[in-house]
Amino acid sequence: MIVLAIDCAASLCAACVYDTAAGKELGRNVLDLGKGHAEHLMAVIAGALEQAGKAYADLGAIAVSVGPGSFTGVRVGVSAARGLALALKIPAVGVTTLEALAAAAAAEFPHRAVLAVLDAGRGEIHAALYDEAMQLRFGPAVTTLEGATDMAAKSQPVLAGTAAALVADAAGRSFDVGPAGATADIPVYARLAAAKGVGAKPAPVYLRGADAKPQAGFVLPRAKP
Repeated sequence: MIVLAIDCAASLCAACVYDTAAGKELGRNVLDLGKGHAEHLMAVIAGALEQAGKAYADLGAIAVSVGPGSFTGVRVGVSAARGLALALKIPAVGVTTLEALAAAAAAEFPHRAVLAVLDAGRGEIHAALYDEAMQLRFGPAVTTLEGATDMAAKSQPVLAGTAAALVADAAGRSFDVGPAGATADIPVYARLAAAKGVGAKPAPVYLRGADAKPQAGFVLPRAKP
């Protein structure tokens, strides 16, 4: 099966075409944007398909990063994946950034527990703990640095994600560390989605409310009928 993977959950606007039967990536296109995923995503996808020598009609499924991550980026990626899946009549499968980071770390350090941790700011950590068989034991959830450090001390896991160094420093000891970015390499999403198979439609994973909120002081009173 040919899988298109999309990831807009962090600063990257990434797409790759992956052949699950051959177990290899056929093409990729990755831009480090920070912002502006919506304006560039379709061109990024087109670039990945062109490099792979594939067309939309060749796709059997779409994998997409559903967060936690950038509110806007996650929405853009999930909306594109669901729209393409509907148009092409193929499944779209969501994969969390924490799951992808953990899977990448597990590939580097087999048969080890993995704690994927993202620095969410404001003293918050987005975390997910997986055991040696990659079974989810905690999260994805918001915790504190103290809570993440306590999990690391008890389970002695491999760390992954942007908060890996913070957790290791707080614990006062060294840990094996997998990928330390905000997201995993794009083919990881394709492999995980293919392994999951068809399920519920992908939906954004937001572990806290949006930063931008309506200002109540500027709300106009509703006119009476």
